[in-house]
Amino acid sequence: MNTIVLSEHLKMENGTINVNNVNVDKISELITPKKLKEEIPVSENILKFVNKTRNEISDILKGKSTRKIIVVGPCSIHNIEAAKKYGLQLKALSNMVEDKILIVMRVYFEKPRTTIGWKGLINDPDLNNTFNINKGLKLARELLLFLNENEIPCGYEILDTFTPQYIGELISWGAIGARTTESQVHRQLVSGLSMPVGFKNNSSGDYDIAAEAIISAKHPHCFYGINEEGLASIVSTNGNSDCHIILRGSKYGTNYEKQEVNLVKDVLLLAKLKLNIMIDCSHGNSNKDYKNQPKVFDYLIDQLSKDFNFIIGMMIESNLVEGKQKLIFGEADKLEWGKSITDSCINIQTTKELILRLYDTLCQ
Repeated sequence: MNTIVLSEHLKMENGTINVNNVNVDKISELITPKKLKEEIPVSENILKFVNKTRNEISDILKGKSTRKIIVVGPCSIHNIEAAKKYGLQLKALSNMVEDKILIVMRVYFEKPRTTIGWKGLINDPDLNNTFNINKGLKLARELLLFLNENEIPCGYEILDTFTPQYIGELISWGAIGARTTESQVHRQLVSGLSMPVGFKNNSSGDYDIAAEAIISAKHPHCFYGINEEGLASIVSTNGNSDCHIILRGSKYGTNYEKQEVNLVKDVLLLAKLKLNIMIDCSHGNSNKDYKNQPKVFDYLIDQLSKDFNFIIGMMIESNLVEGKQKLIFGEADKLEWGKSITDSCINIQTTKELILRLYDTLCQ
């Protein structure tokens, strides 16, 4: 891969001051989507599986299926082998509940940061600020292939607008986070994505913004992007009708309780949108305490047995080991295996207990 280092000498050319890329240290060549897919190809069976699970999610959103969607998994992926082990345990659980619950594994490779910090596996796969993005893209694609080969549907937060060209055909469900739901760029991007997508309410708890995002994404758009060859392109889209809202709480409090959910129903009805609401048991709804996730989940199970049938599902942050640990860049070898380095998670055993309780309720 070629790298251009923009030295002080290059910033002064023929005695003329160069005002372009003044704060850019270097520009490195990025692998193209086509090249990555040639190196790590996908089988026809995997494509059929992804298409099948996308259609199953779409049927839930359209009211053709009464199954619930549970999006569950690590806050972020930082260890591929741990993610594989987690995925296989999740698959065993999925087999037990699949007639009532569609489980999608959180496979989050990109992390939005409020200020600074580790930006995810794709951005910094070696956890040491070396930013080997080409390696990160390869690792991400390899993990997605493994999970889909084992019939584990994958979901991730779409952050960088180029990433779907590299891994999009391996994703069954996508999310737009609280920081980007208001972003025109991300709304446009979703309008061209091939999978169902959930928009979170923003961190201030505004529901109208998420409803507006759903409406925007339903319509055609035209914007800058890249093609399979990695060339800058003009992208024209048809619109994505399989979008829904995700309630994740806010910096001011929770929004999973009945009174708040009813407010969201009113917003969606006023916007003439389907009553498809997913509830995130973590983030603001857990008051950023992972131990509160089961409390939120149990509350929702109780409400589902009454009048919350329009709730299409829930999200849980879960890992092999509960809690979280601090990442020290360059000291990845000292990390505890199977524990989050971003948000705190409940462990896999608690996760199984919650989902089986939900399953028992849905069977009644």
